[in-house]
Amino acid sequence: MYDLIRINYDTDQPTVSARDLHAGLEIEKRFSAWFETNSTGFVEGEDFSKPYLKVRVQKEGNREVSREVEDYDLSVEMAKHICLMSRTEKGRQCRQYLIELEGAWNSPEQVMARALKFAQRSMDSLKERCKFLGGQVVEQQKVIADLQPKASYYDMILQCKDLIATTVISKDYGMSAKKFNAMLHDMGVQYKQGDTWVLYARYQGNGYLKTKTHNYADSKGIQHSCEHAYWTQKGRLFLYDFLRQEGVVPVIERGTV
Repeated sequence: MYDLIRINYDTDQPTVSARDLHAGLEIEKRFSAWFETNSTGFVEGEDFSKPYLKVRVQKEGNREVSREVEDYDLSVEMAKHICLMSRTEKGRQCRQYLIELEGAWNSPEQVMARALKFAQRSMDSLKERCKFLGGQVVEQQKVIADLQPKASYYDMILQCKDLIATTVISKDYGMSAKKFNAMLHDMGVQYKQGDTWVLYARYQGNGYLKTKTHNYADSKGIQHSCEHAYWTQKGRLFLYDFLRQEGVVPVIERGTV
């Protein structure tokens, strides 16, 4: 009989299978009708679980077959009550067995064992959480490392308040000024007017470029003047964002995109 009434200890409180109790009490009445009668007055979700399907091996003639049957998990208190209401010797034996089980469940040793088991689950959960957070930190560090070159280049730009010659910027990209200017021309950023590079209309008026007049003397000592374009801090940032979209990045960022 005790083998028939297996106890489930996987929940906070031990439970009994209604099917196992039905078999242990040796009830001849059909299970569904028996349960409907004996569950009256009890509350689903508190005294017994919602119905669920499980596989049961049963004899049909000379062969054993597996069938899906409906079952419920009962609280020990509800199971004891059903045993008492059966008014049979089997019912008395089952009830006594459940009373002894309940006493063992509430013994100091079992209480301590459950506390240790709960503590172990908490520790395992904490370890998994730490592992997850550790993974998050690694990912964040990787992102920071990937972004560091960009931040460094931005910092370099922002630290410089002066006008910058194209020659200086082109070196950031590992190019000569001639190649850099030609690239910007091919990308539709600037064109040459005389000896000076100027921006196309769509980029003018944004404060990207400023010109400076330079005076110089020729071989005969005659004074001349010419204008050279210089990039502002705002223009340098514009170049960075524009070129990055085109897949061109400073040398400091090579290998991060």
